[in-house]
Amino acid sequence: MYEIAGRLKRLPPYLFAEIDRIKKKAKEEGRDIIDLGVGDPDTPTPMHIIEQLYKAARDPENHRYAMDMGLLRLREAIARWYKRRFNVDLDPETEVLPLLGSKEGIAHIPLAFINHGDEVLIPDPCYPPYKSGTILAGGVPYLMPLLAENDFLPDLEKIDYQVAKRAKIMFLNYPNNPTGATATEGFFRKALDFANENNIIICHDAAYSEMSYDGYRPSSFLEIEGAKDAGVEFHSLSKTYNMTGWRLGFVCGNKDIISALRTVKSNIDSGVFQAVQFAGIIALEGEQQHIDELNIMYQKRRDVLVDGLNGLGWKIDKPKATFYVWIPVPPGYTSNELTKSLLEKADIVTTPGIGFGPNGEGYIRMALTVSEERLKEAVDRIKRLHK
Repeated sequence: MYEIAGRLKRLPPYLFAEIDRIKKKAKEEGRDIIDLGVGDPDTPTPMHIIEQLYKAARDPENHRYAMDMGLLRLREAIARWYKRRFNVDLDPETEVLPLLGSKEGIAHIPLAFINHGDEVLIPDPCYPPYKSGTILAGGVPYLMPLLAENDFLPDLEKIDYQVAKRAKIMFLNYPNNPTGATATEGFFRKALDFANENNIIICHDAAYSEMSYDGYRPSSFLEIEGAKDAGVEFHSLSKTYNMTGWRLGFVCGNKDIISALRTVKSNIDSGVFQAVQFAGIIALEGEQQHIDELNIMYQKRRDVLVDGLNGLGWKIDKPKATFYVWIPVPPGYTSNELTKSLLEKADIVTTPGIGFGPNGEGYIRMALTVSEERLKEAVDRIKRLHK
């Protein structure tokens, strides 16, 4: 029997792999599962993007290794999108790097800067790769609690002074997964000042920047004056364009940080399939109406779920962004116990908050990735449990 590396032993079980296992077992038993667990869009990629992939995939020029920096045309499209969306200027030659999905870049960036024992400031609860990427690089996660009384923003003033001076990277994520919380430009300015005072790299995960409701429009960390001096921002085409399986994202910002991550990637992967890159160009520069349509759809789903559960006596705030609802656990349950009860008694898959970190205890997460009809059915099933 071969012994696995210590770094793998230090990793917590990957949350969504366990959810997939439970869900698969339930389906094999023939149960009618309503899956509110993993955030994977249930509507298809827009057809004009699919058609561009088909066209590009037929060209033999795209069957070869991709360049490690990605197509210049894609990087230019990303820079133009950023200018239109956030009024931020990016140099496509040095300040933009395509990724095999933003998850890949987030997990790999600690390899570029973290030595054994270095500390990384990580929000908690959080998207799991912030922690796993840190651990795989030999780093030590320092958890920044995201608490309801602070609007699920880290309290930077409570970070230990010595830890702040030792830390190399701080991960942020707004709009936030799993809490659905949003951040103001004032918070980003405060975070930038903190990073500059302590020589910390900010890695802001903005994967949900285009998914918002009630007239709210998320801002970019890079909109803050001086932000490119201290950090980078990760984006994904997965949620915005329903391209989760295509694996295309990008990181942009500080050119030296981008260059270091590029060095890591050039030693690990061979770039994004060029046909997917051409599809990404069309996604970013083509018709964008479907984004508004998706947001209208998710807002309706949010209202069905939240209003329905609040009608049963639950106390849930409506998120202004993301397609997640962060739900306080009723008295008498842990997050794991409620998740297990909903699966066993109502055939509903949810995600326990503890899976996102210790400060996620007391909550479960539901994803708005099923139809309004199925969400109404989920509420009805939960209502029957109350009787």
